[in-house]
Amino acid sequence: MKKIILLVLSISLILGITGCSNKEITPVSRETFALGTIIDFKVYDKDQDRANKVIDECIKRIKDIEQKLSVNIEDSEVTTVNKNAGKQSIKVSDETMYVAKKSLEYSNITKGKFNLTVYPLVNLWGIGTENARVPSQSEIEGVIRNIDYKDAVLDEAKKTIYLKRENQGIDLGAIAKGYVGDEIKKVFIQNDIKSAFVNLGGNVMAYKAKLDASKWRIGIQNPLQPRGQYIGIVSVEDKSIVTSGNYERYFEQDGKRYHHILDATSGYPANKGLISTSIITESGIDADALSTSVYLIGLEEGIELIESLDKVEAIFVTKDKEVYTTSGLKDSFELTNEEFTYKN
Repeated sequence: MKKIILLVLSISLILGITGCSNKEITPVSRETFALGTIIDFKVYDKDQDRANKVIDECIKRIKDIEQKLSVNIEDSEVTTVNKNAGKQSIKVSDETMYVAKKSLEYSNITKGKFNLTVYPLVNLWGIGTENARVPSQSEIEGVIRNIDYKDAVLDEAKKTIYLKRENQGIDLGAIAKGYVGDEIKKVFIQNDIKSAFVNLGGNVMAYKAKLDASKWRIGIQNPLQPRGQYIGIVSVEDKSIVTSGNYERYFEQDGKRYHHILDATSGYPANKGLISTSIITESGIDADALSTSVYLIGLEEGIELIESLDKVEAIFVTKDKEVYTTSGLKDSFELTNEEFTYKN
């Protein structure tokens, strides 16, 4: 009898290791569940009623985005696009178009490994659901034939998305939380919030610096240990930090782990020697897309890609317990776990 273990870790990065040292202001903390994960807010403001209202506004914004982008909501814009694949174009909101366009951009960058039209493969494997299983080779080959990001026609003038063939589908799950982080940041800016820290199930948004003007110290999750164990600390301010890893959502069968980061070109979970990739940059949506993209393309190509981008840094952890960082992190990342080797 096969043994299947499903593990869903809602947090890929440990929340700020050190809290705010300003004792005069206690953060307003709140948790909510959306986008399939726990979202944790810590908002620092002298007026706690105002801080609570800002969190309320953020949660409302998150729910609105989820209603448009989720493949798990029957009447979402993305679900409607998928239901009409090969039939007709579907008019979508500006933000659905924006997120889909970003996903298409990274589909091009990775030559289809990261793929806007990966939904049939995600649905087939069912990782993160009670229906997780290893599909047959013929099943995988069957859905791969329908995965082609070039078949997604995005008409920005008409605000429509069209998939050329039936049984195709788009999935924005690898990028949506990053977009949500950016939208939360806009709410903080509009309300003149002094400092905040938000964890969106592994996507961390450190808004501004801490109240004492020091940087946030973020622990990077040890991908080989339970949640809360970290390999090192990165110091940041006003950045998004997004980690993708083989420990976030997976199941095991016959002693082998099958994780949720699926390579749309092979049809199987990515196997490029990496077990964790973290991206640090100002844009949450780019950090989200890049963390998955570099996991899919591997260490060498991943480093080359990140080094070519302005104001983007990365941390790579290999299955051999080696840690690599891009050049801009040499003064802000500290490896603290002696089981791992820092190769830079």
